[in-house]
Amino acid sequence: MTRLTKTAFLAAAFSGVAGLLPAHVASQQAAVDKALSAAPSRARDATMVIQWNADHTYDVLKDGDGPLVCYDRSDEARRAAFDVQCTSKGNLDRVAQSRRFRAESADREAENAMVQAAEADGTRISPVYGSIWWSLRGEDQASARVHMTVAVPFATAESTGFPNNGREGGLWIMAEGTSTAHLMVPGR
Repeated sequence: MTRLTKTAFLAAAFSGVAGLLPAHVASQQAAVDKALSAAPSRARDATMVIQWNADHTYDVLKDGDGPLVCYDRSDEARRAAFDVQCTSKGNLDRVAQSRRFRAESADREAENAMVQAAEADGTRISPVYGSIWWSLRGEDQASARVHMTVAVPFATAESTGFPNNGREGGLWIMAEGTSTAHLMVPGR
């Protein structure tokens, strides 16, 4: 091959890759922006964004040196068309376990049975105590609503002083006494 032919070949090869690259980069940036829409605005620059794989592992789309991680959940069964969530990086093992339970269950009842069995046999992974879970979900981003909870695994109304129902309009504890116990934050 002559030098000119090699140069033309390499130029053609790189122009083909370069033609694909911008679309991939734009798609990845759109996925990052979507996931970050659930994060507190002041934390977005330092927040890690991941994309879950079918085997419940993940790929990092955006590194972040802060404590938070965000991801899209709309690919899961029984989720809203637009469903993104952010939480502490320390909760990723629990999220992976929850994703597995959801993927392996035919319906909500079967999923709940798997969670309860894991609670009973001690294999349910606990979230980080005090970690916040921000979710943004709806039919689309424009109509999505924020849902926020604070993980308090194994806490009870008695141990925290929070009521176990939302009738008073403030924070309340749900699923008390389990690894899933969390403070419900009233929506706006």
